[in-house]
Amino acid sequence: MAPGGSCAAQGTTVYEENEQIVAAKAGETLLLLGNEAIARAALEAGVDLAATYPGTPSSEIGLVLDDVAKEVGLKFQYAINEKVAMEVAASAAVGGLKSLVFMKHVGMNVAADALMTLAYSGVRGAMVIVTADDPGCHSSQNEQDNRLFAKFANLPLLEPATPQECLDFTKFAFEFSAFLELPVIVRTTTRVSHARGPVTVGDRATPKRTAHFDREPSRFVMLPSNAREGHKRVLQKMRLAEGISESTPLNRVEDLGRKGDIGIVASGPAYPYLMEFADDLMGKVLKLGLTNPLPKTKIAEFLRGVKRVVVFEELEPYLEDQLRALANEYDIHVEVYGKGQGLVPRTGELDPDLIAEALVRLEMLDPKTVQRLRDVKLPKVPERPPVLCPGCGHRGVAYAARQASRRQDVLFPVDIGCYSLIEYPPTATGDILLCMGSSIGTGAGLAATTDKKVLAFIGDSTFYHAGIPGLIHAVHQNLTMTVCIMDNGTTAMTGHQPHPGIAEGGHPAVDMEGLVRACGVKSVETYDAYDVKALTKAFRRALDRDGVSVIIARHECRLLELRDQKVKGVAPTLYQVIPEKCTKCDFCIDAFACPALVKLEDESVAIDPAFCNGCGVCADVCPPKAIVLVKEVRA
Repeated sequence: MAPGGSCAAQGTTVYEENEQIVAAKAGETLLLLGNEAIARAALEAGVDLAATYPGTPSSEIGLVLDDVAKEVGLKFQYAINEKVAMEVAASAAVGGLKSLVFMKHVGMNVAADALMTLAYSGVRGAMVIVTADDPGCHSSQNEQDNRLFAKFANLPLLEPATPQECLDFTKFAFEFSAFLELPVIVRTTTRVSHARGPVTVGDRATPKRTAHFDREPSRFVMLPSNAREGHKRVLQKMRLAEGISESTPLNRVEDLGRKGDIGIVASGPAYPYLMEFADDLMGKVLKLGLTNPLPKTKIAEFLRGVKRVVVFEELEPYLEDQLRALANEYDIHVEVYGKGQGLVPRTGELDPDLIAEALVRLEMLDPKTVQRLRDVKLPKVPERPPVLCPGCGHRGVAYAARQASRRQDVLFPVDIGCYSLIEYPPTATGDILLCMGSSIGTGAGLAATTDKKVLAFIGDSTFYHAGIPGLIHAVHQNLTMTVCIMDNGTTAMTGHQPHPGIAEGGHPAVDMEGLVRACGVKSVETYDAYDVKALTKAFRRALDRDGVSVIIARHECRLLELRDQKVKGVAPTLYQVIPEKCTKCDFCIDAFACPALVKLEDESVAIDPAFCNGCGVCADVCPPKAIVLVKEVRA
């Protein structure tokens, strides 16, 4: 993505795509991702502050808003973690502003401590919480369904199905929040967040910008006596929300035009998948967009008009279970089908094929329709195993750790980030991974309960996010373990967002080494991540040392480094194999496995210049020293 035109009003520069999102006039139609549509909706709502910790599949919301913040006059913050982002956005909304906080689904677990009590106090302005769920675990450690958070916290929940609905529902969420004085949750899933479709935009609004905080401790200081009243307050407001759920067109019944006693209920991306077969179906569809609280009366009326109902939704049987309960409560005799009978999978993403096959099994759809789908021969996508980028510093660090731990029984807790890929062979340095920041905590547990040596890996952004408390715990418990902070100077996995260790835009950096020492760690050593020999020796020393030791392996993400070199006109370095020196031992492929290393027909190894990013670490690990800089060969 190249920088586009300048926004003269503020003298800032934004990317061309984002500039179009800002500049579009009411009635204009753009081709937007669902995430981009949410960002545009926030601008149309006049959002004053947006905060997040980056996480896929929600990342593009921040990539847009961060880029255009100065131009449109909103405050945008990448927070140290989701809980802080939630608290920042809550404070702005309590002060009468409109705020947006967004995160991937597991981020809600981090933010939940603030969220659950925020529901009691509510807000004075408006606050929208976007959670992007990840069915199929495309980039996540689980596929939890965050609709359950809305039930848990007693907060309204909206489920858009298309990019256009991402815009419309998010704008409605701001209005809904202002009316109820409660945060409103917008839940997307991967296929909604990352689908691109036509979106007709409205007018942008101007942020209010300055909050005014009126003291009201009985509402905003959640001591037990105030919390008890807060719980009653949120329940009263949710009764108001239920009335709106009954009347809003976001929850609507659609007649398929052919009579039948069949009902279909759908939410999120399941709805557009279902409607691909609308011409072949009979009965009627209940499309649910506001799914907490549910419109009980409307659903009961729908259920009374049919004999069989099938429910399509992604992940948990959230709607299905509530429909069954409602049928029982209203004494309606109707058969409800869905995930309960295994008709639709409870794991992974839905798609049109899965829905069509379910409808055929219930004899709601002609089997020939499914056969037509199967007859469509799509080209097979080549398999691509997960692998670190060529030139990534994490590869050399993991290689050094493996070399240093040979002939030792070492456990390797690993964490969330690009470097989680070091779990795969040949480095295979990942034994346990739970959640953000867990490598140090689980490492502390292993150090306390086993006789193994422990070497935990954590990235720089993840360390600031949730690793610090674990490190303090390990020091305080007087444990013996080694922590390697893999510092590539960015939050690389989600698109190179900043974190507190980076000084930019007038924000000072939080010194990592000083922070580690302040946690009580006596042994703190820093090395270049490309210096495999020094790292190998450092790991050996650390594994033989008592107490907690920290090794910081630092090298800027190679992709950013190459980008900056390109801007400066610096030609990238390239390496190649001298055929006469290659002994065909395959050590570089078997132990290091950079994607740029390829095997030739004669069993020798070569470096593909199209992939080589010029880090040179392969030259260090090659036993016969057959890998050299290209310019050395030319000389």
